Amino acid sequence: MSDLTPGRAVFLVARREFLVKVRTKSFLWGTLVIVAVMAGYVLLQAVLFDGADRDRVALSGQATVLAEPLRQTAASFGREVEVVDVTDPAAAEERVRSGDVDALISGAPDALRVVVEESLGDELRTVIDLIVKQQVLDAQLAEAGLDPAEVAKNVAEAGVEVVALEPGDAADGQRLAIGLVIAALLYYSLLVYGTMVAQGVVEEKSSRVVEILLAALRPWQLLLGKVVGLGAVGLLQLVLIGGIGLGLASFSGVVDVAGVAGGALAAGVLWYLLGFFLYAMVFAAAASLVSRQEELQSVLTPISMTVVVVFLVGFNLMIADPTGTTVAVLSVLPPFAPILLPGRMAMGVAPPWQVLLAVVLALAAVAAITWLGGRVYSNAVLRTGARVRLRDALR
Repeated sequence: MSDLTPGRAVFLVARREFLVKVRTKSFLWGTLVIVAVMAGYVLLQAVLFDGADRDRVALSGQATVLAEPLRQTAASFGREVEVVDVTDPAAAEERVRSGDVDALISGAPDALRVVVEESLGDELRTVIDLIVKQQVLDAQLAEAGLDPAEVAKNVAEAGVEVVALEPGDAADGQRLAIGLVIAALLYYSLLVYGTMVAQGVVEEKSSRVVEILLAALRPWQLLLGKVVGLGAVGLLQLVLIGGIGLGLASFSGVVDVAGVAGGALAAGVLWYLLGFFLYAMVFAAAASLVSRQEELQSVLTPISMTVVVVFLVGFNLMIADPTGTTVAVLSVLPPFAPILLPGRMAMGVAPPWQVLLAVVLALAAVAAITWLGGRVYSNAVLRTGARVRLRDALR
């Protein structure tokens, strides 16, 4: 062991931490549960989106001639209508009552009767009203000696030219959703795996295992190996959950901006690495100040609350105005950047200079925190008994 190079020593510790953690039932079942919940949510959204712009309508009697006008008029509103011809109005009403069809339309084309279970949707009502009005108009035009088809063609060709000074992106809503999901995943990963690093430090310290390990390793090698190993576990889970989730969302049609989703996941990986090293070193240094698991929460609470506040503030700011000055400034600062900036990048509202500035500041913060956290860990990890004061650990 004395011939170990620093890199080899860090690798061995990291490999041990990684293999031990990924083989635990908590990691396997936790990942499966998150993926299952996410898959269920995505599929539910797919079902809701699939039926949100579709109506199933039964036509009876003279109203059957309106099948094609009904489809075309509904299509102009971005809706899809499935038409079912029925011969028995009473049986058709039972289908309405059971929810098999949304509405039953009967009667003459210019005086339709619509039967629904509870209420008629506004968009479907508008479509039917337009058809009735068109039927009456066609009849009046025919009586006046005009060709209804020619008049309809002239009306259809009339229109207005719209000039947008600041055209919006049709995918803005999906970009926002992707950005918020990535922010939530990073928040979860940073908090859970940062806490896991702290628990590992206290466990080794309380069991005196750290004394055996430090007989062959330097403190910084042990600390860095632990952070790298558990960080790799969190990265694996992040990529699995994010990749599967984005794949399901794209396949089901809930998300149709696959390129943006892939780029958001890549940005999430980058900022997870920067954010994890930033927060994990703080978690580890704080944990080295205590010797028992019962005391751990007292030193972790301020750090955990900081992560929670960063997430809640950033999350709400991104929803309110992702292009605002406040969120732009906060997103380049190291505590906020790992959670805020990937979301803003997914939305396409983070200029390259802001991303570059945030990366530089994050790297500088990681270097400073690594040095400071390593100093605290080295001076406190072998001290057992009473809680070590931060001032003493920094000496």
